[in-house]
Amino acid sequence: MVLLNASSCSMTKTIMALNYYNTLATLLFLLVSSYGTFAAQKQSLGASFIFGDSLVDAGNNNYLSTLSRANMTPNGIDFKASGGNPTGRFTNGRTISDIVGEELGQPNYAVPFLAPNATGKAILSGVNYASGGGGILNATGNIFVNRLGMDIQIDYFNITRKEIDKLLGKSNGRELIMKRSIFSISVGSNDFLNNYLLPLVSVGARVNQSPDAFVDEMINHFRIQLTRLYEMDARKFVVSNVGPIGCIPYQRAINQLNEDECSDLANKLAVQYNGRLKDLLAELNDNLPGAKFVLANVYDLVMELITNYAKYGLRTGSSACCGFGGQSQLAGIIPCGPTSSLCSDRYKHVFWDAYHPSEAANLILAKQLLDGDNRYVSPFNVRQLSAL
Repeated sequence: MVLLNASSCSMTKTIMALNYYNTLATLLFLLVSSYGTFAAQKQSLGASFIFGDSLVDAGNNNYLSTLSRANMTPNGIDFKASGGNPTGRFTNGRTISDIVGEELGQPNYAVPFLAPNATGKAILSGVNYASGGGGILNATGNIFVNRLGMDIQIDYFNITRKEIDKLLGKSNGRELIMKRSIFSISVGSNDFLNNYLLPLVSVGARVNQSPDAFVDEMINHFRIQLTRLYEMDARKFVVSNVGPIGCIPYQRAINQLNEDECSDLANKLAVQYNGRLKDLLAELNDNLPGAKFVLANVYDLVMELITNYAKYGLRTGSSACCGFGGQSQLAGIIPCGPTSSLCSDRYKHVFWDAYHPSEAANLILAKQLLDGDNRYVSPFNVRQLSAL
């Protein structure tokens, strides 16, 4: 009987020891798992703040009285998040900014600033200020009646910046903005297409302004705008140059060019501006402590895609999938809409409409910006910028 009790006691101790080690192992597993989740969260993009024009507008123009709108079919037909309904994006699916945000682990798309739900914790994933027709210069886009230029977009970010401090406190708010957010800026095309190249419609004074003087005005204004964002704690910037605007379907149509031709004047203006932009970003990197300005070389990237579209599995680099209604200038500025003709192979076109890339093109472009080399994104790519 005594021996039985001793054996029982020993077994009880063994069971207790096993329970202890099992509990310890469980705690260690939970600790490691929690650390892994925390590390993953720290590596993901905190917030994405998007500025620019219709290339990245996610719906701000839905809330403006403007001729530049995309909240109509067939826009958004391939945008899964909306079930194929239009959202105000000027393409059939996701914009480049949408795709980049997804790849960097952003939990939600950056909400349009003018949308009713752009309040509270929703803004902590980021805000989109971009507006179809907007430009660097305030006069740009007058032809559309209403739009948000860069100056207004930055004014709106100032409002967001204060709201973030209210939500997180000043210290945490500053940490989110400075260390865990990316500021993406895609602007400049409209300053040529819907300003300088339309002088009689937009601003009469442009008739007597040389290209050099106009580009100087753009660069000087843009320097002030980027510095304003820096002064509101922005540190990580991705700034796109102007693409080969002379090769978009609209320019080919109004200049009566063949499919393999581009408007020399429009492209020369873009190249001239892009050279000055590269110098500006280098200047800001040198003069603004802690700032990291990345140049997205959209011009060469899009030109490569237009020229060698078959290499990327596409069928055409010149024709728009969504028809733009005629050859005249005024008809050409009307966005893709319900009465437009629509191609049957949307994933084979570089261009969705007369101005904007398709989601198929945006996927290719976004991949290069995320992981590409210095030919297309420098001094480092967007994924590397996010990790800094």
